Amino acid sequence: MPTHLLTRRHRSRPALSLMEGVALEHGRVHEACGPARHSFALWLAAAAQDIAPGPVLWLPPPQGGKQLNPDGMAEFASPARFLFLQAARTEDQLWAMEEALRSGAAALVVAELAEPPAITPVRRLHLAAEAGGRFGPAPLGLLLTPGTGGAQGIESRWHLAPAPPPLPHDLFPPDVPAHSLPPGPAPGPAGDGAAKTRKFWTLQRLRARTLPPRSWQITQAAGSCLLRSASCRPATRTADPHAQDEPQRLDRPQRLDDALPRPQADLAAPAPP
Repeated sequence: MPTHLLTRRHRSRPALSLMEGVALEHGRVHEACGPARHSFALWLAAAAQDIAPGPVLWLPPPQGGKQLNPDGMAEFASPARFLFLQAARTEDQLWAMEEALRSGAAALVVAELAEPPAITPVRRLHLAAEAGGRFGPAPLGLLLTPGTGGAQGIESRWHLAPAPPPLPHDLFPPDVPAHSLPPGPAPGPAGDGAAKTRKFWTLQRLRARTLPPRSWQITQAAGSCLLRSASCRPATRTADPHAQDEPQRLDRPQRLDDALPRPQADLAAPAPP
């Protein structure tokens, strides 16, 4: 095997940053899934509008679906800088996305798909996004897929879902034992009336080429575009000192003598007539 193949490293690219720890590389195609995937796409659109003067191209599903409400979009990004293109077939939708990425005219191209595409169209989209950065910043492609996604060959996969307000345990350092937490509702925004005016999400990075999976708790105040993130603590299993040992199974022999067949007793002679 040639030596240069063994020493090849991943080339870092400029990334579109949403918040600390959440960034998507330019010149690549990413995937967003989950019930709140449209909100994730609008977060990216707002970030793209801040760094590039061009529009955001949005490709709705060919079968038709719920159109985005401009009043709801205004909480995330400027609706005036969106271009919507309705395709007749999924093949035409992917072709339009490929041509838009190759032109580099739109900083972000979003396509709503009814199901994850095959790996060949995804590879073509990657090549088109890289070619779109010849005369400026490379564009970014985003595929919106239902469920948990599953598009092959994508650069990263993100899952966004609404979440309830955080519990009191999540507002204290991990080393604080649960029995020492104060009783009553959680202090701060999650425990007072402000929780009703805030929105909460759980963002998960399910897949990335160079980064491990990770989760965040996202908070947004009503009427504000500012997002706050906090890493979710991984669930750790601690040993319970009061737990009893698992009882032994009765259907498994404990000794070799119990496993061997025992001799049967002599049969009694039949009674005389």
